[in-house]
Amino acid sequence: MNFPLIMLILLVITGGIALLDRLVLRRRRAPDAQGPWWVEYPKSFFPVILVVFCLRSFLVEPFKIPSGSMIPTLLVGDFILVNKYTYGIRLPVANVKVVDINEPQRGEVMVFRYPVNPSMDYIKRIIGIPGDTVTYRDKQLTVNNIPVVMEPEGEYTYVESGLNYVYNRRFRESLDGHKHDILINPDAPDIQLGGVHPFPHHQNCSYDDRGFACKVPANHYFTMGDNRDSSSDSRYWGFVPERNIVGKAFMIWWNFNDLKRIGLSIK
Repeated sequence: MNFPLIMLILLVITGGIALLDRLVLRRRRAPDAQGPWWVEYPKSFFPVILVVFCLRSFLVEPFKIPSGSMIPTLLVGDFILVNKYTYGIRLPVANVKVVDINEPQRGEVMVFRYPVNPSMDYIKRIIGIPGDTVTYRDKQLTVNNIPVVMEPEGEYTYVESGLNYVYNRRFRESLDGHKHDILINPDAPDIQLGGVHPFPHHQNCSYDDRGFACKVPANHYFTMGDNRDSSSDSRYWGFVPERNIVGKAFMIWWNFNDLKRIGLSIK
């Protein structure tokens, strides 16, 4: 469902009826007469729809985390807020940037339109920016030939698909000053080669049983999930075009299963 498009259509309809009433219909009624329901209801809803549309389009938009690809940073069921202007102001629906503000940086958590199906929103961590060379071999992430520092923090267990317990090793990773926790399953292969699909600029990447190396093209970004061995990300479907960017995730505002997560900042 394209919610921004639906909001825009409702905004145009209610705004059009309100304007029609102000310029034409009101003059045809008696001074104290109330308009018909099909005029009064849209007039009442128009200001509310306008405020919601502007907030979601230019300031902050809520999202719900549907999968475990960003565990332990984000859990299934987290409701998060996304800053819509920090990466530049974009036209609603078309998502075309009209004002530059900041560029996405390594280590930030970004929401974007899934390149394979732009009607879907994905959330991942930015690993490589335009011009970077990202390498992942033997579970070690390297950016521009500099290994990313990983500090062990013990084990991490979570339940997946009913009663399926998943055991991982937890590490504190530092990427350009952004410190965050990641999960690595030592028993999982470094990369699922069968899951790698053809994608634009595929020639920028090389794969083998130990991992991959990718050169990030201009106006694109390389992303990965914090749950490294349980994430569908740029390793498998390619780079994120700049035009697909939605915004920067910055806070958890609700979780029905764990109220302690409310208000946590996203690192």
